[in-house]
Amino acid sequence: MKFVTAILKPFKLDDVREALSDVGVSGITVTEVKGFGRQKGHTELYRGAEYVVDFLPKVKLEVAVTDDQLDTVIEVITKRANTGKIGDGKIFVFDLAQVIRIRTGETGLDAL
Repeated sequence: MKFVTAILKPFKLDDVREALSDVGVSGITVTEVKGFGRQKGHTELYRGAEYVVDFLPKVKLEVAVTDDQLDTVIEVITKRANTGKIGDGKIFVFDLAQVIRIRTGETGLDAL
């Protein structure tokens, strides 16, 4: 089992969610986060004053998948989240040692 974390631009979330649902991913967790990478934020003008926005709004998507689903999930996220511009985000993949469904006590793949 793998745990996939993806940092995305917020307006791409619906496209990614729909595509993941289409390939059989049954549940995701989404968190609104702020961050920056290579783009280092940007400068904005508000009422004639310039100010720097260091942390840009992003969305963190988390999903637990089977090893068989991993390549498909990465491909779907990469295709649907891509705008071709700086700040599109990153995907992190972790090994998932154990999953337990609290309600039923199911473990492992049955809990996914």
